[in-house]
Amino acid sequence: MITAAGAAVVVLGASAPGLAAGTPDPADDKLPSAVETFEYPGAAKILKEQGLTLESGDGHILLTSCMPLNNDVRDDIVVYTKKANSAGRNHFCFKVTGNGKKGYLALNVPDVIGVDAGKYPVSASAGGPNGPVHVPKNTFKAMGEASWDHPATLLALQVG
Repeated sequence: MITAAGAAVVVLGASAPGLAAGTPDPADDKLPSAVETFEYPGAAKILKEQGLTLESGDGHILLTSCMPLNNDVRDDIVVYTKKANSAGRNHFCFKVTGNGKKGYLALNVPDVIGVDAGKYPVSASAGGPNGPVHVPKNTFKAMGEASWDHPATLLALQVG
């Protein structure tokens, strides 16, 4: 026979693990956030290896290899700079992905001199008073010193 005191121990003992399971664990504070930051994946490695700062985007404009600079690469976007950067490059190639062929990429390309758009029109935003440059598909547009007589930094690319 169970006494009232024994029943209380059984009930409390049975419920204690449930209470303990509901207690927050301090390690939970270190779980990754589910909030999307749109930071460019591998940006630190790209900066170190290629001298290019990629900040954020929607994942539809991606850095790709320019070697060899062929029609497959030129189908999308090529950005040209006045001088070679720390990695010895003076142009960068980007591929547009996704079904809608829309995309956005925030980046930082000093001394930009032009953008070559392939199959898709591109809007290239540079710092300074000149505003965005709209590059129709299959067209090259000069920017910065190549067009405005002053240096410019490319800050964003947008397609669609």
